[in-house]
Amino acid sequence: MRNLNIRSHFEEYQDISELSKDDQELYRNAVEARDKAYAPYSEFSVGAALRLENGLIVSGNNQENAAYPSGMCAERVAVWSALSQYPDVKIKKLFITARSEKKEVKRPVSPCGSCRQTLAEYETRQKQPMEVYFTGETGIILKAASVRDLLPFMFDNTLL
Repeated sequence: MRNLNIRSHFEEYQDISELSKDDQELYRNAVEARDKAYAPYSEFSVGAALRLENGLIVSGNNQENAAYPSGMCAERVAVWSALSQYPDVKIKKLFITARSEKKEVKRPVSPCGSCRQTLAEYETRQKQPMEVYFTGETGIILKAASVRDLLPFMFDNTLL
């Protein structure tokens, strides 16, 4: 037996003012998407915005359904929207933000497992890392240089 130490690297920003102008714009698009989310059951709204390599921004938000498994997360809405509209354009960055109607979300909200797997598929497909920023309604912003930092033993099509 041997022990393995797996490390992920993240950058931490105290607030939006520490980000570049382009990343601030991406954040604002994620907030705008978050504020349009359909979350009547959980009252937990999530917005995601992607910057494509051609400079375009594609956003998405969570969409809930009374039959809970039928809803969809913001990250997957954004990624699949980008893939359907711009199938050959790579994603450079993803920004995620969340807000609750029940209490202030003061810590970063990272993608769920299903979203991480979807992001891993897209990152593997494009053969280029995508930066992933995530935050709550307030508080610090975390940045991963790659989906691999979020999912170190990711399952991808190279295994098939």
